[in-house]
Amino acid sequence: MNQIIDYELFEIPPRWLFLRVETSDGSVGWGEPIVEGRSHTVRAAVEELLNNYLIGEPVDPIEDHWQTMYRSGFYRGGPILMSAIAGIDQALWDIKGKQFGAPVYELLGGAARQRIRVYQWIGGDRPSEVADEAKQTVEAGFSALKMNATEELERVDDPATVEDAVDRLRKVRDAVGSSIDIGVDFHGRVTKPMAKRLAKALEPYEPMFIEEPVLPEHNDALPDIAAHTTIPIATGERMYSRWDFKEIFESGAVDVIQPDLSHAGGITEVKKIAGMAEAYDVALAPHCPLGPIALASCVQVDACTPNALIQEQSLNIHYNETTDVLDYLEDPTVFEYEDGYVSIPDSPGLGIDIDEEYVRKQAEKTVNWHNPTWRHEDGSIAEW
Repeated sequence: MNQIIDYELFEIPPRWLFLRVETSDGSVGWGEPIVEGRSHTVRAAVEELLNNYLIGEPVDPIEDHWQTMYRSGFYRGGPILMSAIAGIDQALWDIKGKQFGAPVYELLGGAARQRIRVYQWIGGDRPSEVADEAKQTVEAGFSALKMNATEELERVDDPATVEDAVDRLRKVRDAVGSSIDIGVDFHGRVTKPMAKRLAKALEPYEPMFIEEPVLPEHNDALPDIAAHTTIPIATGERMYSRWDFKEIFESGAVDVIQPDLSHAGGITEVKKIAGMAEAYDVALAPHCPLGPIALASCVQVDACTPNALIQEQSLNIHYNETTDVLDYLEDPTVFEYEDGYVSIPDSPGLGIDIDEEYVRKQAEKTVNWHNPTWRHEDGSIAEW
């Protein structure tokens, strides 16, 4: 019987946490359990779950392991626990795929496509002049972009703030034309009244979607926002299980869901969330401003999910100032983008080979990433 016998965790730049799980037959699987800016906390949760429930157990019953990790604690859900479960789940699927000599998607029913479209981030936390960057990104072969809509906003802000957001999107649209999709991320920075005003103002420039128009604790406002615009609404990066998504499916207000494979319970859970979404005619576009293991896990789910629309990826994103996605891979061509798509890999497990020597070297560095704290002009805290 092949058992889980050991694990290691590596905090590495720019802001990631990698998990290496080893089994009694020498198999190794990799996962990426991380909450950006809370790596120490998630690390402790991963250690607690593995030490209490999985060390010494057979590797094969992934569904039972998932249920054990989720249900054996009286308190459940939330970003820390679900991200810890997610990384462990990814590593177990990686091992299982390698044992069967098949990509994970083959074990989940087989491929529904040969490639998945990807989009590229432009700009940074505070959007500025992004038209030139958008044009360069399109020239590099991408057919879809995403940008932040605004800086911090007051609860009810002035017309100039709305005009600035519209002007940025207009310049990007003028630069790339109508055949390029542009996602606009509200980033949870926007209150309900401003979300309605912004959506109406941006509509003439036809964004692919507006993302997280309000924080998930205000998802009850989404039907009202949806009633004010024809722009597709996307959300879900700060939702962690199928139970979190249930309300928005039932409301009918959301067109694209964005669960994160490193936050929402991993491959096991996101595949279930995607199936629920299909029943409500909602598309899947997994959130992934993270590292190569998270991205590989996303692509495995995209491959076997009929309603997968597009995949976020973090190559050259503004967070990756010291180390980028491809640096940790033995063969970076697995994520080679062509015509705005990435091919579905056919290698076993997650379809990637981690450069373990490089991981260990990078893990010697001090990593202490936290997102900035923003404040309004009156000194009160602002959403980042």
